[in-house]
Amino acid sequence: MIQPVILEKLAELPESLQTEVLHYIEFLIEKQAKNSSQEKPTKRGGLGIWKDKIWISDDFDEPLEDLKDYM
Repeated sequence: MIQPVILEKLAELPESLQTEVLHYIEFLIEKQAKNSSQEKPTKRGGLGIWKDKIWISDDFDEPLEDLKDYM
């Protein structure tokens, strides 16, 4: 439905501006092709992402020796 309106407006422009419109259309086509050809990033995150990559000491929640005087 928009194509006839575009063609109508394009016909009203002088040829030099029609050329600019053509160049812009070609730019948009290239941009769309570039965006669609780029790999979509894989989804990262979720539960268990750090499994077997980090560890926490068994006494992690225990008070620190250095802070005994303040407790």
